[in-house]
Amino acid sequence: MAIGESGRIVLEIDPDLKKRLYACLALEQITLKDWFIKTAEESMKRKHPEIFTAKNKE
Repeated sequence: MAIGESGRIVLEIDPDLKKRLYACLALEQITLKDWFIKTAEESMKRKHPEIFTAKNKE
């Protein structure tokens, strides 16, 4: 798995899942980018709160 420095994330998912995801995002009036960032941060804070301590933010 390649991990670059660009800040981009590329995923290949099932086309039906993609359609359903975008339908849900449209109902919530949120972009995929905003949803991903919010969901990723919430998950990381819940599973690895030590990453978000003041010491690690520097």
